[in-house]
Amino acid sequence: MTKAVGVGLLGFGTVGSGVVEIIQRHQNELQHKVGCPVEVKKILVRDVNKQRKVEVNRSILTEVASDVIYDPEVDIIVEVMGGIEDTKLQLIEALNQKKHVVTANKDLMALHGAELLKVAAENQCDLFYEASVAGGIPILKGLSDGLSADRITKMMGIVNGTTNYILTKMTQEGSSYEEVLSQAQELGFAESDPTADVEGLDAARKMAILATLGFSVKVQLDDVSVRGISSVSDADLHYSHQLGYTMKLIGLAQRDEDRIEVSVQPTLLPHHHPLSSVHNEYNAVYVYGEAVGETMFYGPGAGSLPTATAAMSDLVQVIRNMRLGVNGKTVQEPLHERVLKEDKEIESQYFIRLKVVDRAGTFSTITSLFAEYEVSFEKLLQLPIEGEEAAEVIIITHKTNKENYQLLINRLNELAVVHSLESSYRVEGGQ
Repeated sequence: MTKAVGVGLLGFGTVGSGVVEIIQRHQNELQHKVGCPVEVKKILVRDVNKQRKVEVNRSILTEVASDVIYDPEVDIIVEVMGGIEDTKLQLIEALNQKKHVVTANKDLMALHGAELLKVAAENQCDLFYEASVAGGIPILKGLSDGLSADRITKMMGIVNGTTNYILTKMTQEGSSYEEVLSQAQELGFAESDPTADVEGLDAARKMAILATLGFSVKVQLDDVSVRGISSVSDADLHYSHQLGYTMKLIGLAQRDEDRIEVSVQPTLLPHHHPLSSVHNEYNAVYVYGEAVGETMFYGPGAGSLPTATAAMSDLVQVIRNMRLGVNGKTVQEPLHERVLKEDKEIESQYFIRLKVVDRAGTFSTITSLFAEYEVSFEKLLQLPIEGEEAAEVIIITHKTNKENYQLLINRLNELAVVHSLESSYRVEGGQ
């Protein structure tokens, strides 16, 4: 039998346990696919005495990272512990020891992916990171392999399960943001500190990775325009639904000619749009290619076994490359320079909710201002507020550029007939 390939894990939490479970349970299938046994040789943990759901020989556990990195029997390191700066140094050390690396660390890859890939190429090592985006959905392989001959023009999707769960429950049950967030934390869908999820930071890191790979442009995290869901109200969802839209936290990466935009923000989608039917903790990414047209990748965006499955897919690819002697050959420098769109080049529809003075002439004043900035209405809803001399006006605009729209919003806030601008969101998938 061909010599076994040794695997070392940095981390033995939710995803790490899933990786070990798959290796143990699917050993026959793995051997059939890669032509040799796959064995876990060493695992970095915080506490070797802790009871674990997945049983392993205690002798392979260690609390010292270098025990994994320098173990001569470890050929591939699977990093599933998280962290950024210390983890980066450990992976660089591993690559310099000629260890191939599989990581699920989106934060690390979004911030330091280019540097790590360079070190991997210098050492003729593989560095794969499929599990860093959208859990068990093979979106990165879809872009780098399945759609490699196409020119990707747009990627739009739900890439954070926590926020999708929250918005789903708010929409379906009419619960407040605070109530659903508390439920999500109790169920384990949201962290005790949910900031990275609900403020869009987690999704932004994933979109930076997707845009870099899909457009062959070095997109940095600071290039992503980010807005979270913490200010979304049940009224926003109610009126959106009345006008035929569903709200999702959407990551968007779009390329026109050689200019790109990347954003994460609450976005309204028509009810008939495929992403509108993606509920709870599920993720989905819509990809537009010049040749293929429209495709959608859908599946569980998190969880032990779904994310571990993505990491195992990378592990299998590394072993196949080892057998063929082609490790470290897939890393490519970005083909294009990063040129970000200016606001005047970014076009979209928008949802606006205003609280206004309920008297004659109010609507005329508002429409005159919209006309001044060449923003027209596609849909309009006006409702009196009971017990007040005020009304709510909800507008879906036709497409306009972001620069004009922002100027319009600033002026709306100054109008005497406008009590307040309650909310404003991007609209996609219409017209």
